[in-house]
Amino acid sequence: MNNSQKQRLNRFSAVLIAVALLLGTVAGGFLGYLMVSKQIDDLQNQVSTLQQQVSDLSSLHNSTFQDITYILGDNTSLSQLYAQVKASVVVIRGLMVQYDLFRRAYYTQVQGSGFVYNSTGEAVVITNYHVVQDAINQTVTFIDGDAYSATVRGSDPYADLAVLSVDAPQNELKPVAIASSSALKVGDPVIALGTPYGLAGSMTVGIVSALGRTITEQMSGGYPIAGVIQTSAPINPGNSGGPLLNYQGQVVGITTAIVSDSQGLGFAIPSNTILREIDSLVTKGTYNRHPSLGATGTDMTYEIAQAMGTNVTYGWLIASVSDQTRLHGGTSQVVIAGSIVTIGGDIIIAIDGTRITNLDNLSTYLEEHTVAGQTINVTVVRDNQTLTIAVKLATR
Repeated sequence: MNNSQKQRLNRFSAVLIAVALLLGTVAGGFLGYLMVSKQIDDLQNQVSTLQQQVSDLSSLHNSTFQDITYILGDNTSLSQLYAQVKASVVVIRGLMVQYDLFRRAYYTQVQGSGFVYNSTGEAVVITNYHVVQDAINQTVTFIDGDAYSATVRGSDPYADLAVLSVDAPQNELKPVAIASSSALKVGDPVIALGTPYGLAGSMTVGIVSALGRTITEQMSGGYPIAGVIQTSAPINPGNSGGPLLNYQGQVVGITTAIVSDSQGLGFAIPSNTILREIDSLVTKGTYNRHPSLGATGTDMTYEIAQAMGTNVTYGWLIASVSDQTRLHGGTSQVVIAGSIVTIGGDIIIAIDGTRITNLDNLSTYLEEHTVAGQTINVTVVRDNQTLTIAVKLATR
């Protein structure tokens, strides 16, 4: 092979190598494109999957929110409800006369809450009795800051209720509706509005924790305040007298903070008590139809039943009677769990056929279904015998 042929062979080899390199580059680029394209398709599929998951979660959230809306009722916006009723809630202030060790008088300010209500065409302010008890120079302040003098129109310490007349123009008096508390059930959501610790216009939210409670304070002469609503909505000093609302913005109770040292417990006088007494408080200044059995007693327990030799572990055991003699009081005293208990008296287990399990049941039934002077049928266990006795109720 001569030199010319070698040169042609070398050029041909160089061309082949160049073509091979070019083809390799093209093939590599094509394969790379295919791989990148597949990755892009995979990423697009992942994005589509995520978008579908977000859409599903959004639908679930909306569905859940609609379910909650249905459970709480039509008016579920707390901010709208607050705007609806805030002008009806007022701050009540007064002065208390105190005396030092040298009998020199000085004054302290007392404060509570209240709300405006239309009583047969006349706007009045409803609050707790203990908010205005023994106070002078009462004033009522509205949410806009305008304050006016007020006077107690009527009061009832046995229900911790008071009604005030306010020297305010009609445009300030915006009444709120009162609904029957009979419709309340344990677990229903409720809202408390008031002025805890002087913080005007405060709102708290909770549920009805229990119904038919009884609370007792010195102002009621030791008599139980019956039918009280227990709620988880925080109630603090200054809340007293403010409205407890349902989710329609209607008053179902009057919050009270007279139970000292309670934590996580709020109490409210039921709205049925207001509806029952309001006319008398406005027109007569008092309410005098509270019924009384004329007896003292204690709730039955297993230990008391053992001491009395009876199998009745529920009901209300009478310790003493004062206003009538058809019911029998106790005959002896024993120490049970470190406390002195008077035993031997009648055990009230029913009134007019309604089972009575404790003082809460007894007081609530008497307050809601009877009046002073009415004759009721009381079922008792006496000496292990069941008797039904007609008893005429006295007046507190």
